[in-house]
Amino acid sequence: MVEPRPPLGHDLPQPVFEPGAPYTDLASAAALPEQRVTTLRQAIAHSYQNNPRLLAERAALRSADYRYPAARSSYGPRLDAFGSYAFTRNRSELVPGTFIGSQGWTSTAGLVASLPVFTFGRNSAAESAALAEVSFRRDVLRITEAEQISGVIQTYVVVLRDATAVAIAEENLRLLERELNDSRERFRFREITSSDFQQVETRVELGRAQLLAARGQLGASQAEFLRFVGLHPGELQPPDLLSLPVTTLEEAYAVADVGNPVIRSAQSREKLSRAGLEAAKAEFLPRVDVRGTADYGTVSPYTDDLRTTQLRGDATLTLPLIDSGRRSAELGRAREANDADWRLIEAAFRETRSAVASAWNNLAAARSSLERYRLASEAALRAYEGAVVQERAGLRTTLDVLDLARDLLNVRTNYNIALANEHLSRVDLLFAMGRLEAPLLVGEVEAYDPTSHFQRVRNNGDIPLLTPLLSAIDSLTVGDIKTDRPLNDPAAALATGSAVPLRPDEAATPPAR
Repeated sequence: MVEPRPPLGHDLPQPVFEPGAPYTDLASAAALPEQRVTTLRQAIAHSYQNNPRLLAERAALRSADYRYPAARSSYGPRLDAFGSYAFTRNRSELVPGTFIGSQGWTSTAGLVASLPVFTFGRNSAAESAALAEVSFRRDVLRITEAEQISGVIQTYVVVLRDATAVAIAEENLRLLERELNDSRERFRFREITSSDFQQVETRVELGRAQLLAARGQLGASQAEFLRFVGLHPGELQPPDLLSLPVTTLEEAYAVADVGNPVIRSAQSREKLSRAGLEAAKAEFLPRVDVRGTADYGTVSPYTDDLRTTQLRGDATLTLPLIDSGRRSAELGRAREANDADWRLIEAAFRETRSAVASAWNNLAAARSSLERYRLASEAALRAYEGAVVQERAGLRTTLDVLDLARDLLNVRTNYNIALANEHLSRVDLLFAMGRLEAPLLVGEVEAYDPTSHFQRVRNNGDIPLLTPLLSAIDSLTVGDIKTDRPLNDPAAALATGSAVPLRPDEAATPPAR
């Protein structure tokens, strides 16, 4: 059995932020200790509930929800009122130099009521397009949420990695400074040469420069943390939420095929352009409308003394005949746009499967290398400690000790990076599978329901019985716009080829919902 994987920063001192370190705003952070994030759960929960990018995308989805009742309103009647108060003057010449004319003010008012009875799919296509737009915006929201949670976890891991890198650099500098003090005493008693002493001084100054660079990188990572999370990082705990819901690559493909929001958004976009295609086809068909008018005006255009009232009702059949090719051009454009969106679904499947396979193999490689890095780190530490003893006994040179100290620094740094990369590979795999969602990772987070607002507004303006009836009638001439189109991409079968297996003893369990 493989020993349990140690957390980031295993056997290393915790970083200490000095006043001169890149981490700023220490006074306000001390005044508001409750505003510090220490666990990944806190970071995800706070970002999910407060990130302005997520809040803006949710508002955009709620805005798109109103497109559906707006499209449904086309099935209902429309009533318009009009009125005018006009001045008219006529002047006509009867014979040269002799004119007669009339002039006066008149007022008129009226009502116009109209109802589309059968548009042969025009209104139904608009309704389906609105529904597809809502579905597309929901998928875009899922993508935005996954990107945000991915950014939160990545910055959390990177801050933890860089904080550990600072601790490693500090430990390395302490070792070198201790070697410098020992070398100074030995040089005073002429046990080493000036060149040996200067070599140690060189490594010490290099260690100080490396520490400054590590602190600078940590400051930049903390700034990214604040951007994604919205709070300052405290003493971060190792992440504990990144369990995988699958144990084989085929299972990962299956989860991604049905759950990845990029694939779902591509399918919704295809339905949207398919509805546009149906609307373009409907423009070649007739339409039936009923219209009623009520006018109250004047008998004469020059006076309000005599009034007239007119009521009129008619049913109109309109059939477009010649438009110089405009409808044919629109139909061709809509057909090609829909074909493009159909192909983009296949592209989304390919890209998703490629991302799944890449993350899977990176995770397998990272897991396999961790044990080697841990053993190398322990061996490098023993080699350095032994060389220090041998140097004092005259069996090792100062350069030997410095080289082993450099090896220890490199191995520890690489081990720290490998630990972070293992977590980041999990993030990439969960993202590609469409499982990087805050409610799945943090069960106590209240999930945002994208359907609740839609259910509240979807029937706004519907007239009972009339709107559903006209909607059903109008959809008779429209093709299927709701089901997903079949895919025949040959690359899908090839994507299940060889992959690096995850070690059985490191297989993860599904996350708690």
